[in-house]
Amino acid sequence: MARKTMVSPQSTAIPPIGNLLVALPAATADERFTDILHRPGCRIERIVSHGQTTAVDRPYCQAHDEWVLVLAGAAQVNVEGTETVLSPGDHLFIPAHASHWVTFTAPDRPTVWLAVHIGEEETPPT
Repeated sequence: MARKTMVSPQSTAIPPIGNLLVALPAATADERFTDILHRPGCRIERIVSHGQTTAVDRPYCQAHDEWVLVLAGAAQVNVEGTETVLSPGDHLFIPAHASHWVTFTAPDRPTVWLAVHIGEEETPPT
């Protein structure tokens, strides 16, 4: 899960108290990414997928570690040739510089992820 551009300008940070599984943004056309917390060296985001996968010729490969947790739905992730099936409650650590692909997300319901980016470089605002 590399850093992605927010899909919609109406996407905003999640309030400090809330529920990550309510008021989900529609993700049937594109995945939706919402930062929950951003501090130096650590960024936590909610990702909502709905049938999206990573293009075979465009693996994610990032300079920082990432830990993902599936909160709802279903997914499969291939990290350096090892395929992992993820159900709600399952988590996966993706080390820095590891090529990885999301090979499946449930097409019939939202898949909600919690992603923690560890050691991510700060990017200047655009």
